[in-house]
Amino acid sequence: MAANLARRAALLISLTAMLQSGCGYHVAGHSNSLPQGIRVIAVTGLENKTTGYRIEQKLTSATVHEFLVRTQYKIVSNAADGDAVLRGKVLSVEAVPLLFDTQTGRATTMLITVKCEVSLTDSTTDKVLYHSENFVFRNEYEISTDVRSFFEEQDPALDRLAQDFARKLVAAVIENF
Repeated sequence: MAANLARRAALLISLTAMLQSGCGYHVAGHSNSLPQGIRVIAVTGLENKTTGYRIEQKLTSATVHEFLVRTQYKIVSNAADGDAVLRGKVLSVEAVPLLFDTQTGRATTMLITVKCEVSLTDSTTDKVLYHSENFVFRNEYEISTDVRSFFEEQDPALDRLAQDFARKLVAAVIENF
């Protein structure tokens, strides 16, 4: 019994030491891989290559907001005014039902997948600081089975999707994931 307790204590101490030694991992949102000369980022409107109405406007607006809230960069919309320029295209938006109400057979949870092409370029050197031809955002969202409230939820649901997308995009760009 005492030997078992001693082994557990040694294991706990070892795990604590490993965690404190910083084994190369970091918490997302706490590093910045962009050059120090970048102070102003121009976020141009995303292009919409889908049939989704206004999806590019919501995603662009949320991305600008996320940069303003989470970073120290000044954000502008005109590419000529930025030290770096963020451009992107919404290539696809897909919604797939995941869970269903057993009573009605209607979907209650959807998996939303947004695929984009995104790049951040240094305006002075034309060096690509971040690029992804396949930036994929996925998240699950609950939806109402009540038809009346379903239509009332569409805009707020799209806003939540845009905020979640922007959070992931800004972290990817800043940390160069």
